[in-house]
Amino acid sequence: MSKQYETVIGLEVHVELATKTKIFCGCSTEFGSAPNTHTCPVCTGMPGSLPVLNKQVVEYAMAVGLATNCGINQYCKFDRKNYFYPDNPQNYQISQLYLPICHDGWVEIETAAGKKKVGIHEIHMEEDAGKLIHDEWEDCSLVDYNRSGVPLIEIVSEPDMRSADEVIAYLEKLRLIIQYLGASDCKLQEGSMRADVNLSVREVGAPEFGTRTEMKNLNSFKAIARAIEGERTRQIELLEDGRTVTQETRRWDDNKESSHAMRSKEDAQDYRYFPDPDLVPVRISDEWMERVREQQPELRTEKLARYEAEYGLPQYDAGILTGSKHLADVFEQTVALCGRPKEVSNWLMTEAMRLLKEEEQEPEDMKFAPAHLAALIGLVDTGVINRTVARTVFEAVFKEDVDPERYVEEKGLRVVNDEGALKQVIEELLAANPQSVADFQAGKEKAMGFIVGQTMRAMKGKADPAAVNAMVRELMSR
Repeated sequence: MSKQYETVIGLEVHVELATKTKIFCGCSTEFGSAPNTHTCPVCTGMPGSLPVLNKQVVEYAMAVGLATNCGINQYCKFDRKNYFYPDNPQNYQISQLYLPICHDGWVEIETAAGKKKVGIHEIHMEEDAGKLIHDEWEDCSLVDYNRSGVPLIEIVSEPDMRSADEVIAYLEKLRLIIQYLGASDCKLQEGSMRADVNLSVREVGAPEFGTRTEMKNLNSFKAIARAIEGERTRQIELLEDGRTVTQETRRWDDNKESSHAMRSKEDAQDYRYFPDPDLVPVRISDEWMERVREQQPELRTEKLARYEAEYGLPQYDAGILTGSKHLADVFEQTVALCGRPKEVSNWLMTEAMRLLKEEEQEPEDMKFAPAHLAALIGLVDTGVINRTVARTVFEAVFKEDVDPERYVEEKGLRVVNDEGALKQVIEELLAANPQSVADFQAGKEKAMGFIVGQTMRAMKGKADPAAVNAMVRELMSR
């Protein structure tokens, strides 16, 4: 009988914080600028330059710690992690090893087997390194120090996860908490949220963990899931062949769906950590911590319950809307303007979701003003346009954030309420389709649907469907 194996997974999640300036200097943290334009003597590691801690970094780290049930070390300090790499200008990184700001927390995830708590060992503050760009044409590597000194928190989980599904559930929970706090946008594709996966396998029932590897270069949830399956299979094959798993750092190549060894895994002593002599310890007063706690916004779990209770939304709708902080904000702002929660929910969940899928966008990419969606709902409610036309108008609102009232006027999309014109169109269609009239009078309701459709087409969709239906039925019944 073949052996049964269990996967054991822990994560190190790096999150770039949403501060305007870097952790130890006044340079901008803006993403996507020209290389080396957001730099100064501090973040390029010039001799004699001195770091000054950004207070907002401490507050964001505290906020994330409180939201993930962590204890806060009210006395914490920074250490130097010494290593040489071209994107690391000082030849050390300022991090926290001995006294990190947060410790011993947890988040609850939903799994196939029910709710599960994933432990958080610690959260520490540190600075990001620069970025190496490998130029294959020139056969050289270039370094961009814009990212050097961008503030990070590293969230280190306990090895509590057992599958790719649990890992994705944990990451999605963390991402939502951090986005709701406003501490980071957590865009994996821009590198503002990055996960390193520590994974080992062991026989089911074995008390000891197996030898773990760490996988880097994972910038999407799909890549993380594929990397976990790939590494699990690789380690089991090694053990089945009677070989051993080497503790090492591996790089995942998502195009090839395989990983390769980068380096054997270092221990803390390899980095020769010591307290940073240029930075004083951080002392967090009870008052400061309480102020951060009081400023915590409503997180997704509370919002979910409120949407069901206050707005009377079904659980499914509330789940979709609160699954993105931006989507929830658009929903609430639109409802505040028009007072129609279910109607707003329907537009966002059907038309907005359809267009996001077509455009391959995330809810965070929606740019239209809530006032424009509220105005569109008003146009439908007052009968200025019908729902068919409204869907066309919404597409323009979604893509170009047009003013729906002006758009309807410019395009001539108002509902045609001219009964005489409508009657003339229907009578012409009935005269041209005598068989449809005969079929209807013989009890075939479908024949009426054909005439209604032709009428709407002739009226370019601008007639009121209820009025069309009523008049078609009346004229076909004569």
